[in-house]
Formats: sequence, structure tokens, C-alpha cells
Amino acid sequence: MSNVRRTLVIASRNVKKIRELLDLLTPHDIDVRSVAEFPHVPEVEETGETFAENARLKGSVVARATGHWALADDSGLAVDFLAGAPGVISARYAGPQASDDDNNRQLLAALQGVPSDQRGAQFVCHLALCDPAGVARVDVEASCRGRVVESEMGGEGFGYDPLFWIPEYHRTFGELGLAVKGFLSHRSRALRQLVPQLLALWTDPNADRR
Repeated sequence: MSNVRRTLVIASRNVKKIRELLDLLTPHDIDVRSVAEFPHVPEVEETGETFAENARLKGSVVARATGHWALADDSGLAVDFLAGAPGVISARYAGPQASDDDNNRQLLAALQGVPSDQRGAQFVCHLALCDPAGVARVDVEASCRGRVVESEMGGEGFGYDPLFWIPEYHRTFGELGLAVKGFLSHRSRALRQLVPQLLALWTDPNADRR
């Protein structure tokens, strides 16, 4: 990287999501900030029909508003039996102001009576890296396969983590804790793809002027 330490703004106000991304970015010499540190930045309405569209939208708005590079994440749970739902509306599956508990209850109700072998699912994460002009320069997407259990298990993580069973570990993300989740998760897999491309861009002295 160049001798100028760049700032990367995480385009999220979700404290737990920010914590995950911060933990994953810690080994790199990057000044990581949260969009919450820039109170003038507007809330971004997620109007996209895909994770990629929403990530690019959020990243572009935050980058242009802050004048810094921005990293936006859009992610969610796609359940096979529900034809990929809740998908892009994972955070508001039970309604616009839904809590994690509300969404989990909604999902369990939708899968009531569905046998274990038909409860396959995947967490999907799309990351978009936008330059200060708001142009998406890197897009990556990754997923993590598992299944939805019949009741919440574990108090770690957030969102659907207590319902998402990892067969190899015989635990949910809610039971595995941040260290293991930080290695296995859709978000960590996506970030491992993105970071080398980010660092390569930032060694280019013209990266901000394209």
C-alpha cells in the first residue's frame, strides 16, 4: 500500500455487522470508520432486487457523501424450501421495523412442519467497494451453506444466527461464537476475496482519479 493511510467507511449502522467487519479488517493497515461517524450521511433505502444492487447503492451514496472509499455489505438468508426467501428482505422479513426475534419467529412459522432434510439454506453476502466518486470498483459475493433448525440455539451473533446450523460443526452460528463464525461465514469469505483487490487498487496512485 502507498505511504498514505487511507480511510475506509463501512456503509452500515448495524453495530454487530460493523464489529464483524472490523475484526476481519484489523490485520490490515486501514483506517476503518463507521458511517455512524458521519451524521450528515442520509439513510439509504434498499430498493434493489438483489444483494448486489443494494450493496452498490449503499456504497455509492456513502462514498459520495463522505468523500472516502466505502465498503457496503448486503446480505441475508436464502432458504431452499421458501424459494430463496427471505433473501434481500431478510432484515425486514416480519415487517419494516422488525427485530431479529420477530424475523426468527416469522421464519420458524413459515417452516413449521417442514422436515429437517428440506430446511437447507445459505447465508449470502455481497460486498461492494466504492471509490470516493461513488463508483463501484470491486464486487464480490460469497455464501455459506447450512440448514434452519426448529428452534433458536445459542446467544452469539445476530439475525438468523441462532437458527442457522452448520453441519460440519453440529452447532448453529449462535453457538459457535465470533471466532469460528469469523472464519466460516459468508461475510468473511466475501471479505477474503475483496481485501486483496482493495489493496491492489490502493497501491495505484491514480486509484481515486478514475
